[in-house]
Amino acid sequence: MGRRCCWRRRGLVTACLGAAFLLLCTAPRALRLAFENRSLGSIWLSGERRSPLQVLYDLDQSLSSPLAEVHRQRRDLLRQTCSRLTRRQHLLRPEDLRHVLVDDAHGLLYCYVPKVACTNWKRVLLALSGRARSDPRTIPARQAHAPGSLPSLADFTPAEINKRLRSYLTFLFVREPFERLASAYRNKFARPYSEAFQRRYGTRIVRRLRPRANPDALARGHDVRFAEFLGYLLDPRTRRDEPFNEHWERAHALCHPCRLRYDVVGKFETLTEDASFVLDLVGEPDLRFPMPPRPKGAAPRDQAARLFQDISPFYQRRLFDLYKMDFLLFNYSTPSYLRLR
Repeated sequence: MGRRCCWRRRGLVTACLGAAFLLLCTAPRALRLAFENRSLGSIWLSGERRSPLQVLYDLDQSLSSPLAEVHRQRRDLLRQTCSRLTRRQHLLRPEDLRHVLVDDAHGLLYCYVPKVACTNWKRVLLALSGRARSDPRTIPARQAHAPGSLPSLADFTPAEINKRLRSYLTFLFVREPFERLASAYRNKFARPYSEAFQRRYGTRIVRRLRPRANPDALARGHDVRFAEFLGYLLDPRTRRDEPFNEHWERAHALCHPCRLRYDVVGKFETLTEDASFVLDLVGEPDLRFPMPPRPKGAAPRDQAARLFQDISPFYQRRLFDLYKMDFLLFNYSTPSYLRLR
């Protein structure tokens, strides 16, 4: 009897937390609301400087920055698309906010999407927070990705989360979905330095999708073909067994842009100017964003087209449907190399 009451109490607490998250995530937030109470500035830098959100608000009001106008249009389009496409709301759980990193010193919330320069953004946040050397380019990737190196929004109480969502600049960076998917495949399955990743996922893919696989492939998972990788993504058992790995999970499923209000939607395709825009808002224009190296050989779009050329129209359509929300929410056109009809 006591155990049953305990479970009832736990269920009640869970329901209350879920309701709190529903309220804080669905309440619309205009930029202006963050500045009606000037004491919000004391959350960071003792109110001595304007917050990044205040700077963005001033830019929106002045209408003097073409780049600010680009980001306003992206923000408006995202909100309109969410209103049109998302009818049913679901409760956000604390773990849904795990990808949103927090910089209390500068009033920033950054949702990271793997394969969209997230390593370099983590380096920048480490440098800003003083947790690492001031030059982001000198911070090793393993330090940037180390668990606990940067606080996550999921680590806070609902009240603390709500306060930060109302007053911090919230931003994310996205990428053309199929180019990001192709990059994840090349990085994790087509290169020899991802042996642990290949053993975890590659062996699973080979075992499930390759009849009469040789023992070496079953043991190492080192030679996964792109068609097999896509077949694994489309297999209903994959998401039934566990969530997608973050490297190929959809950006909207990682960052919940229809539930969290994003002030800046940066794009990988315009990374240089969008990164500078964010750092200008922070008040750190001299901080150099470490740009990723230029890809060798073909451009990312051509590399993706080459990988998809041997995929049947039937599977192209199914994969496009799987990633369709990312295309729509972030205003990416359907790739011309697809054969969807």
